[in-house]
This record gives sequence, C-alpha cells and structure tokens, in this order.
Amino acid sequence: MQSSSPSTGVLSREARTVVFRDVRPFGAAEATDLVVADGRIADGPAPRGATVVDGGGRIALPSLVDAHIHPDKTTWGGSWVSRRPASGIADYAEQDVELFQGRRRPVAERAYGLMSHAVARGTRAMRAHADVAPAYGLACVEGLAKARERLRHALDVQIVAFPQHGVVRTPGTARLLEDAARAGVVDLIGGIDPVGFDQALDEQLDLVFGIAGRHGVGVDIHLHDRGDNGLVALRGIIDRTRALGLAGRVTVSHVFCLPALSERELDSLAAGLGEQDIALTTVAPSDSLVLPIARLREHGVRVGLGSDGVRDAWSPFGDADMLHRAHILGRVTDVRLDEELADCYDVAAHGGADVLGLPHADLTPGAPADFVLVRGECLPQVVVDMPRRDMVVHGGAVVARDGEFLV
Repeated sequence: MQSSSPSTGVLSREARTVVFRDVRPFGAAEATDLVVADGRIADGPAPRGATVVDGGGRIALPSLVDAHIHPDKTTWGGSWVSRRPASGIADYAEQDVELFQGRRRPVAERAYGLMSHAVARGTRAMRAHADVAPAYGLACVEGLAKARERLRHALDVQIVAFPQHGVVRTPGTARLLEDAARAGVVDLIGGIDPVGFDQALDEQLDLVFGIAGRHGVGVDIHLHDRGDNGLVALRGIIDRTRALGLAGRVTVSHVFCLPALSERELDSLAAGLGEQDIALTTVAPSDSLVLPIARLREHGVRVGLGSDGVRDAWSPFGDADMLHRAHILGRVTDVRLDEELADCYDVAAHGGADVLGLPHADLTPGAPADFVLVRGECLPQVVVDMPRRDMVVHGGAVVARDGEFLV
C-alpha cells in the first residue's frame, strides 16, 4: 500500500484508513484530526499505520453540490466566443446549435474539462443537464456520460435529458427523450416552460411524466415562466406528481414565478410542494428571481443551488465554482450576519445533496469523506473571500490540490 506524505498530500486510492491531521472543522478554534475509513468519516482514533495527510491548520468544510449545471454547452478551456444579440429561449437555443456545430472539441472533452475544474473547486456531485433535440440526437447525453465515467472516482453525476428546444414544439424530441431513458444513460427526464415556450401544458407534462414513469427515472423541469403561466405549470406538476405517485422524484428548476408571490400565496404553493416532496433549484440570478429559500424550507421543500450555464452561447460568465455561487447567493439576498453567510454555504453543500438524494457530507462519523481544506479564519469569512481550495477530498482520497485537479 502506498501512502501520502504531509509534504505532498498525494493519497493512493487503495489507502483505506487515512488521518487528515491538524484541521479545523467548520473553522473551529482548536485543530483536530479527521479520521477516514473506507471513504467515510470514522469515530475514534486512527489505527496504527494509517496514512497521514497534514492539514496545516486549515479549515475543513463539506464539499459542495451543484444542483443545476449545463456542462454540454460550455466552451470552457477553449477559444473565446463572441456572442450575438438574442431575445428569448428560441434565439439562444439556435445559437446553442451553431456553437455545437462549430466546436472542434467534442462534448465529452469540453464537459470533462469543466467538470474536473468543478472538482478542483470543491464540488462533490452535480446534476448535469444535457440537451436532447433532433439537432443533437443523443450526442450531448453520450458526451456527458463519457465525462462522468472518467470522473467517477472524484465526482458523483446525475444526468438529465433536457429538451431545450421544447418537447412538443420540436417534433422528434419526445422520441429522443424516450430513447435516452430506455438506454439507461440518464437519471432524469427534463421539460421546459410548458405554457410560455412549448405552449402545450398538458401534452408536455403528460409526455415527460409518462416517460419517467415507464422507465423509472426522475423528472427535472426548467420553469422560467413568471406570473400565471408559471403558476399554472407548477400546479400541473404538483397534480401529476400526486396522481402518478412520484413524490420525492420530481424537481423544478428556476421557478421564477414564486418570488413575486404574497406570503399567503407562497405558503399555499409551498405546502403542496412539501406534501409531494418536490425539490426546487435556484441559481440566484438576481434579487428578484432568487427563490425564498428559508420560507420554502419551513414547508419541508428541498432547495439546492446551481451554476446553470458556464461560458456558453447564453452568457460569457460562469465558473462552476459553487463557493463562488454561495457568495453570489449572499450578495443577491443582501445578507450581513454570520449565520446568514453560513446558511448560504449550507444551501450550496447540503441543499444540493438533498435535491440529489445524497447524504450530507457534514464531517460527522459515518458521513461521506467529501470535504475541502482552505485557509481562513471562519466559515462566514470563507464565503466572502472565496479562498483557494488547497485540498479537495472525495471518498477519503485527495482528488485536487492547490486548485488543480489530480487526474
């Protein structure tokens, strides 16, 4: 068995018991040791001869979960792309196709570059949306599946077959969604704005939920529609989840129709979401569109945070850094207090885990040994300053060091 030295922190994947020495969980004043056995945090002292990794007094924090990202669309690691004006989803989707056709690097390579970068920034898991449409066939799904396989030692990935061009308005898409589910490559079937974009509320929801039910996969629907269009769609999703017995297997992403509701209206809808255990995700795009996370959680609604698109046809921005996204969440919600900043990190770590159905990596005995080591004073300061991730540990193995992914 090979072991790591404190000087390098390089850990063999065959090592089964590891001590991460001199670390401060959640920024505790006193340093301690984290003992890892078979990929989980262990209780009690480490056995003699265990591998030792020196933490150097760094803060240990749970690794993060990206609950909503589009790695198939990214230009990460490639040449600069100049974007043209666009108005509405159809325009952006058309530019997606042009970008896809003009890239020399295949989806698998581009996605791997972005996803491994996310690991180096402390991400332990992600839900990755892959475009499915006649313009792509299943190339985006297959590309993400290849990237997922290459990263299986460092990152847990769920793939959504996502109909960016519409389920109904683009003929042939529903069949491709069915093919993706039948092939066993995807974990969820997506949908998009059944009223405002697809203009086929019942037909889209029936198709998406029908495919999910036939193949035993989940549902994750993009809902950008605001006002009545969004609310009608959300109620339809709640009704179908109840009717088909899919409680706990449905997610709605963005949900821009919720933030503008009165407290009474929000509580009523949140009660329905909580009753059917329908999860929500937000990317904290602005103060007016970020979900009211605390209020939703009062009703038992699982809420995760995500990156969305990263340097794609839609936007030149994004970095797949979930600590940065926690920072953005704090900024757009105008938080000031330490506990509020800590809550932003909690949403980025445990909120996403809840959406993906993963156990919390909360550094307690029995939890997955997925954590990051950073220099800092305390957790709120880390959210504000976003220090380099000096070490990233997944399943007890060091998978990134000094901000660089270890292949």
